[in-house]
Amino acid sequence: MKKLLLVFSVALLVFSCQNDESDLEVTPAAFSIATKRSCATQDMLEIQLKNDPTLAQRLQEMELKNAKAMASGKLINGVLEIPVVFNVLYSTAAENVSLAQLQSQIDVLNADFQGTNSDYNSSNAYNSVRGALNVKFVIDQVIRKATTRTVWYSEDEFMKSASTGITATSPTTKLNYWVVSNLRRKSDNSQLLGYGKFPGTTTAALDGIVCGNYCTGTNGLAAAPYNLGRTATHEVGHWMNLRHIWGDANCGSDLVTDTPSHDAPNYGVPAAGLRSTCTGTPLEMYMNYMDYTDDKGMYMFSNGQASRMAAIFSSSGSRSSFR
Repeated sequence: MKKLLLVFSVALLVFSCQNDESDLEVTPAAFSIATKRSCATQDMLEIQLKNDPTLAQRLQEMELKNAKAMASGKLINGVLEIPVVFNVLYSTAAENVSLAQLQSQIDVLNADFQGTNSDYNSSNAYNSVRGALNVKFVIDQVIRKATTRTVWYSEDEFMKSASTGITATSPTTKLNYWVVSNLRRKSDNSQLLGYGKFPGTTTAALDGIVCGNYCTGTNGLAAAPYNLGRTATHEVGHWMNLRHIWGDANCGSDLVTDTPSHDAPNYGVPAAGLRSTCTGTPLEMYMNYMDYTDDKGMYMFSNGQASRMAAIFSSSGSRSSFR
């Protein structure tokens, strides 16, 4: 088990980041679902750290406040309702995600965060630390816009611009969720499933999460192995201040006490009993939503993660405006 790091470690987060200025175009015919999960949240944070010299200090201060909020034990009174604004961008009628598909995503978020998902009680070595959060997600608004773009790059964030996408709606009190048809990493043109913004790291206009229509919800355009809505669960986890479970480094820290050290991300559905080579060779919590396993391979948060998420909604938290 890892000790909670109260001082934010910039060294673990700042890595070289290559930016390809060419605007590659990918036609719908060239699109195929990714064989491995890929999330650009950490990539985007590294870009932000590079571009904003004051961000690391602000994040360290936020971590100290979060730790204090978690220690107080007074995090959320009752159920916190989180309004969700879906910003749907499509280039063909077939890409215009249905309301049923969007509602299925809301249903998954509520089940996964509240710990009522059907696979929540699946037996594993970490049953005793499974955690849940008293939140309820509701559709506040669905905004749709036709576009000629056939590819969306995470680094550009064009989906959030008025001229090329849809601007955020009340991002300090509503979770903005952009749905796009083909999300990619510009530096290598690899396909992405989604990315989210950590609290306190960006302007309100860019805050929220982005997911492909192929991994949103459980029906419609959702495609296996990402058709159980867990991509959004993962990205909302980032939006609520959770790190990848391997800490984005070999045996790195995710700043949570009750999750084990991981060598690196896991893919697919690992076999039971998988151990890392980290100190103590602990069993890996590959079923955690913050790993990279397929949707059917992830089904839990830990108590420590739930406390960390709840802390941002406390009166002193970075998302206190949602209270």
